[in-house]
Amino acid sequence: MRALQGLLLAASALLLSGCGYNTIQVQDEQTKSAWSEVLNQYQRRADLIPNLVNTVKGFAAQEQAVLIGVTEARAKATQVRVDPADPASLQQFQAAQGELSSALARLMVVVERYPELKSDQNFRDLQAQLEGTENRITVARNRYIQAVQDYNVTVRKFPVNLTAMIFGYDVKPNFTVENEAEISRPPTVEFGAPATTAPTPAPETAPATEPAPVTN
Repeated sequence: MRALQGLLLAASALLLSGCGYNTIQVQDEQTKSAWSEVLNQYQRRADLIPNLVNTVKGFAAQEQAVLIGVTEARAKATQVRVDPADPASLQQFQAAQGELSSALARLMVVVERYPELKSDQNFRDLQAQLEGTENRITVARNRYIQAVQDYNVTVRKFPVNLTAMIFGYDVKPNFTVENEAEISRPPTVEFGAPATTAPTPAPETAPATEPAPVTN
């Protein structure tokens, strides 16, 4: 009896391996790991922002609108509870992070007006850390995009798609371009008529004078 059970288990293992089940498991775990790294880098950015805002406030306290905008965008981004398997949730998360990126960009524009702030060592260190984090976010997002792409190709390919259907593994949503609506809009090209210049008037000529009569 035990020998029969062992044979059945071995046969089941071979069948599952041959139908792509193990591949799905590996790639599913890879997407989860890649997503964790995305969240890790976004959190790293969020942790840097309070110190950055306080440093800017020390030199440019009058820029209240920009400082408040960054703080509120950070709060919104950190409060979003995202489910990467839900397209609407992922889109909401991406939109919140995009708003924070825009707020930080406006903050950096303000910084340009304060040379003493730009020369402050604490600010320069924070700016370097923030720039490094932005690069890490880009790398983490790209790795997640690739992991999801590999997974989605696997679960859509025959005959693995049958295995995915049986065990409930669906295609995962992925990151999209944040300004997709803008970049998909065709650019407006205007070929205006060249400006016409008025003809230069001819110089006026003095009227010819008649010669004086000769007197004898």
